[in-house]
Amino acid sequence: MVDEIKQEKTSRQVGPLLVKVILGLFFLVLGTGAIIALWEDLFTLIKGCIGPFLVLAGIITLALAKE
Repeated sequence: MVDEIKQEKTSRQVGPLLVKVILGLFFLVLGTGAIIALWEDLFTLIKGCIGPFLVLAGIITLALAKE
């Protein structure tokens, strides 16, 4: 009885799981393609974020040193 219920549950969950896996792979391929196609823009964005990141790291370091 318990085995039948487990088999019924797993058979019902295969469909949504398969859709999620296919959708995840689709987004993974799409994201990789976007990174490759827009590499220069992505690199510019990363370079632009270095300054604010260092300011935030400095503020956190000063806050920790204050204690």
